[in-house]
Formats: sequence, C-alpha cells, structure tokens
Amino acid sequence: MTAQNSATTAPSIAVEGSASAERTPPSGPAPAGGASRTREGTLLAALGILCFSLTFPATAWGLEGFGPWSLVAVRSVLAALIAGGALLALRVPVPDRRHWGALAVVGLGVVLGFPMLTTLALQTSTTAHSAVVVGLLPLTTAVFSAVRTGNRPSRAFWAAALAGAAVVIGFTVQQSGGVLSAADLCLFGALVVCAAGYTEGGRLAREMPGWQVIGWALVMCLPVAVPAAAVALTSEPVRWTVHGVVGLLWVAVGSQFLGLLVWYRGMAAIGVARASQLQLAQPLLTLVWSVLLLGEVLPVAAPVAAVAVLVCIAVTQRARS
Repeated sequence: MTAQNSATTAPSIAVEGSASAERTPPSGPAPAGGASRTREGTLLAALGILCFSLTFPATAWGLEGFGPWSLVAVRSVLAALIAGGALLALRVPVPDRRHWGALAVVGLGVVLGFPMLTTLALQTSTTAHSAVVVGLLPLTTAVFSAVRTGNRPSRAFWAAALAGAAVVIGFTVQQSGGVLSAADLCLFGALVVCAAGYTEGGRLAREMPGWQVIGWALVMCLPVAVPAAAVALTSEPVRWTVHGVVGLLWVAVGSQFLGLLVWYRGMAAIGVARASQLQLAQPLLTLVWSVLLLGEVLPVAAPVAAVAVLVCIAVTQRARS
C-alpha cells in the first residue's frame, strides 16, 4: 500500500485533522477560498516556532546533566519511540519506496544533523548568540525550497527575506565582534542540513500527514540512534539533575516530535517558503527564554532587531508568488 493511501485509510489522530489539508502544495499561494486553511496553517506553523524557540534553552539545561552526544542520541531514541508507538497503534503502512530518500534527508537534517551541530555549538556559545545565528534559517529554507520545488516567490518576498537576514547578520556581527568561532561554523552547518530537511519534509507533507513525515524519519534513525545512545551513555558522565531531565524531555517530545508535527502540517497549508519566514521570530523568542530560564543578559540591540524582523515577517506573509 502506498503512502498516499495511508493518508486516507489510516485512522486520524485529533491533532492531525483532515488529510486534505496535508495534500495542499507546500509552495506557492493558498488557493482561492482557502483563507481558513491559510489561517490554520499559519497558526500551526507559529505553534511549531514556539516549540522550537525553547529548544536552545532546553538544550542548555540538558547539557547540565548529559554530555552532548548522549543528549542528542537519547532525545532521538525517545522521540522515535513515541512516534513509532503512534504509527504502530494506528497501523500506518510503511511509506512507499519513492518516499524513502526524502525521509532520509529529513532524518539526517532535522533528527540527527541539526540537533548534533547546535548542541556542540552550545557548549561554547551562549543561547542568545546561537539563536541569532540560526535566525538565518528562514532565508536558507526559502532558497532550498525555490531550488527543489521550482517555486519562484515574488521580488517583494525576496526583498523582505533578505532584509530580515541582513538584520540577523548585523545583529550577530555586532554581538560577536566580527569574529566567527568554531561554534558559529557548527551553527552555519546546522542551517544547511536543517533547511534541506525542512524542504523535503514540507514536500512530503502534501502526500502524507505531517506527523507521519517526522514519525517515519525518527523511526528510520533508530538503527543509528540506539547504538549511539548506548555508547555515549557509557562514555560520558550523567548527572540526574532536574534541569537535565526536563531539558532532555523537552527536546525529545516538544522539539523533536510535537514541534515538527505541527510545523510540517503548517508548511503543507501555507507553503515552505512562506512558513519559513515565520521563523524570523524564533531567535527573538529564544532571546526572551534565555533571559527568563537561563538568566542570560539580553543584548541592547535586541528590541530594535525584534521590530525590524517582525516587519519583515509581515511583508513576506503578504507577498504573493
């Protein structure tokens, strides 16, 4: 049975809604009369951003109790067990072979690559700095989407996206003193692999429910994650602190599964490029969490950057392809 059939024959879960919303093309403007679906997609994508904005603070907490390799491997295993349990309980058929390549890209990008690179970066970089660098992810994703799907957003869209990226770069350079560190290189690598994973996941979300996209990607990574977790847990010290456990649980359940679930469904409704621009707000939200949860000092330039970035978001959301 193909993945397309699974979207219509497998029982649905409450958070997923109708399968028809998932089959909306991941690029380009919403069809006429689809205003409610566009609003729903925007809300779901925004909810995903909220989940993602807590990832870096939660990772910093997790590193208080676990080593970087242990944290990434265990979070992948836990998220895969949840996803695999849901797929098994609902008797979802295995995706068609033609989808396996795209699912592998999703797994390598958002399940393994991005978490590993950002976790390594957070060992030497502050949460606030890392969040601002990763603010370039929307533009990176839009570029991948345009190349991969053939979608060509309008000039106004690109102008606003580039302006938002310029704000993020300027903010980063101002905060880092113009010197790029090894942590920055890890973060830039994370941008590339994550953008590829988002783009492929957004394309797949038009043919199968978004929760199945991330679910199967997580399950595909189990053969790597399980032995990696076993080795890492025996090689790195583990301290069972409250922050460490809470951070691990959040990055596994909130970021790795639930956040990606609503994010992919939102992309299926409003398009990869347009949804990606909502992520311009993510580093600013993370800055707030870094102050509230980690006690980091909020940069003076943050409010100015916040206003500029939010203006860019508004323009990209109104720009037509």
